[in-house]
Amino acid sequence: MNANLYALFASRFPKDRQACAIETHDGKYYSWNDIERASAKIANLLAGLRLQPDARIAAQVEKSAEALILYLAVLRAGYTWLPLNTAYRAAEISYFIDDAEPEVVVCSPQNFGWVSQIAFASGTRHVFTLGDDRTGSLLTRAALQSNSFDTVHRDANELAAILYTSGTTGRSKGAMLTHGNLSHNARVLQQYWQWQPGDVLLHALPLFHIHGLFVAAHGALLNGSKMIFLPRFDAAEVIRQLPRATVFMGVPTYYVRLLAEPSFGREQCSGVRLFISGSAPLLTDTFHDFAQRTGHTILERYGMTETAMLTSNPYQGERRAGTVGPALPGVSVRVVDKEGKPCAAGEIGDIQVRGPNVFQGYWRMPEKTAEEFTADGYFRTGDVGRFDEDGYLSIVGRSKDLIISGGYNVYPKEIESVIDELEGVLESAVIGVPHPDFGEAVTAVVVLRDGAGLSEERVIDTLKQRIANYKVPKQVHFVAELPRNTMGKVQKNLLREQFGKR
Repeated sequence: MNANLYALFASRFPKDRQACAIETHDGKYYSWNDIERASAKIANLLAGLRLQPDARIAAQVEKSAEALILYLAVLRAGYTWLPLNTAYRAAEISYFIDDAEPEVVVCSPQNFGWVSQIAFASGTRHVFTLGDDRTGSLLTRAALQSNSFDTVHRDANELAAILYTSGTTGRSKGAMLTHGNLSHNARVLQQYWQWQPGDVLLHALPLFHIHGLFVAAHGALLNGSKMIFLPRFDAAEVIRQLPRATVFMGVPTYYVRLLAEPSFGREQCSGVRLFISGSAPLLTDTFHDFAQRTGHTILERYGMTETAMLTSNPYQGERRAGTVGPALPGVSVRVVDKEGKPCAAGEIGDIQVRGPNVFQGYWRMPEKTAEEFTADGYFRTGDVGRFDEDGYLSIVGRSKDLIISGGYNVYPKEIESVIDELEGVLESAVIGVPHPDFGEAVTAVVVLRDGAGLSEERVIDTLKQRIANYKVPKQVHFVAELPRNTMGKVQKNLLREQFGKR
C-alpha cells in the first residue's frame, strides 16, 4: 500500500472530477481534475531535475491555489515540503536555507533577486518563482510537462514536511513530520469533527502554517470538499462569503474582528455547521459573545507544529469555554509534576503527549530531540495545563512563560483570566520581568476597551481581593494592542524586552 499522503487525498476526491475543488476570491475555479493534472505537471518538472530522493523543496510564496497545488506536487513526487512564512526577511531565510539545504527554492517573483542570491550562495541548485496571479517561472516550466504522473510510493514513516517553529526563544527548530503523522491526524479530525458530504470550507488562513495547511486544507482535501480561498483574512469578505460555506476555521483574532463588524450576526451564519478556533487561546468573552451574536458555539482545539492536533472540544457534546477539550482518539495526553508524576484533576503541571501524530524529531538536532522525549516516549510540549474532572484540558501557558517570583510559581494564564474579567478590559498579557528582590516581578500589560478609565491602582487593588498577593502584578502597563505573530499568538518575548528594562 502506498502511504504517500497525496495518494490518500486522491482516493477521496469526488467521483465527479469536474466539480469545483477551489474557488478563489476573484472568481477562478479549479476542478479536482485541474488539481490532479496541474500537480502532475509540477511533479514531472521536479522529477526531471534529478533531485536526491530525500530532497527538500522550500517555498516562500503568497497564498494561492497554485501554492497549494505545488505542495501536493511535492508530496506526489516523494520530496519533503518546507513552507516558509511570507513575513520572513533575508536573515531568517538565510538561516532556514542554510539549515535545511533545500535543492529547490520557490519564491514570489518580486523577491527573486534577494532570495535567489541567498539560495545560490548556500548551494541550492534551482530557484523558481510563483506569483499569486498565476505567473512565475515554475508554472511556465511546468506547462511543458505531461499532465499524468504516477504518485511516488512512500512508507508511513518517511518524511513529508519540515515546519520550522517560530523561534521566539532561541534557535528555530525544524519539526520533521511524516506521511503517517499527517495522514493519521487528517483521518481523526475528519471523523471527530464529522465532516459531511457537501461541506464547503471558507479558507482564510495562511498556507505556511500547520493550521491553514494541515488542519484546514487537509480536512477539505480528505473529504473531497470545495474550498473558497481568500488570500488573507478580511472581515467584510468573510461575512460576504460565509452564507456559501459550512465550515470556517480561524485564529481568535478573526473572531474578535468579526464581532467588531455591526453587520455580522445570525443571518450570515445560518448555513455554517462548524466554527473552529485554534493557534492561540480564545478569550472567554469572545467565546460567549460569539455564541450570543450568532447562535453558534466555537469549537476550540489544541495542537502544535510538532504534533498536529492533540485535543478538541467535541463536535457533539459540551464545548466548554476556556478549555481545549479531551484528547483526540489515538492520542495520549498527560499532565505531570516536576518529578514526572501524574497530576490530579485541577492540579497544574507540564503537558506531555504521545501518539501516531507526534513528529519524528527536530531536523539535524538529535540531542535536542532526545531531550524533548521522555524515557517512555512522551513528547514534552513545553505547555502547562490542567485537566478537569471529566478530562477537559485547559492550557495555562508555556513553561517558558512561567514566572518564579519570590520562590513561588506564577502561571500567567490564571492572572490574565482574572484581569480579562474586569470591566473595561479587552485583553491582557502577564509576563515576568527581572527584579532585584523577587527574582522576577509579575507585570501585566493591558488593552482597554474604548472609553474605559481603568487605572493601574484600581487593577492592582481589585486583584488583591481575588488572588494570592504573590500573584498580583507589581506593575500594570496599558497599551493600544498586544504584539502578535501571523497566527495571532501574543509575542510575550517582545513584551519582556519592552517592559523588562523599566
